Amino acid sequence: MIRIVTAGRLRRLEQDAEWARDHARKVQGQADATWARHVRELHAVTDRAERAEKATSEVGVILAQAVKELSVAQQELLLKDIEIRRLQQEQTARPAAGQTVTVLLRHGEPHTVYRCREDAYADTATHGVPAGTRWLPADEHPTGVHTWRLEAFIYDPASKGFRRAHIPLAKRLGEAA
Repeated sequence: MIRIVTAGRLRRLEQDAEWARDHARKVQGQADATWARHVRELHAVTDRAERAEKATSEVGVILAQAVKELSVAQQELLLKDIEIRRLQQEQTARPAAGQTVTVLLRHGEPHTVYRCREDAYADTATHGVPAGTRWLPADEHPTGVHTWRLEAFIYDPASKGFRRAHIPLAKRLGEAA
């Protein structure tokens, strides 16, 4: 089949082709603009995601440090609470009549106070006193003669305090001091 193409048809075909090329350029421009916008948004989203990941990592480190510090603070608080309770119990426990304490004297001056004589014996070894030392009663020797000395005190409710368990012997009048 043979087809005869006229000059008018050829012009119309050329116009249609030109319109199609213009339309293709316009659509390609829109596609390029949309692609560029998409790439910019993708870069922006990627950047935000990287910053969020970095911030999350930093927050994780800060949170881990805070948890660690909180744990230490809670332990300290617990120890202080235990100490406060112990001190409150100690403070509310009033001494009973006849209750004794033992005082470690160094050159006649108070050094340490113990609840019982056994605690005093156990602790004096840390101060250089040999274990098994025979402790003499306070009234047998003057206070300054020995470097270390243990002396018992008894709670006396009448005086609202402690008094010596062994009262030193009174010196006779006329004796040298």
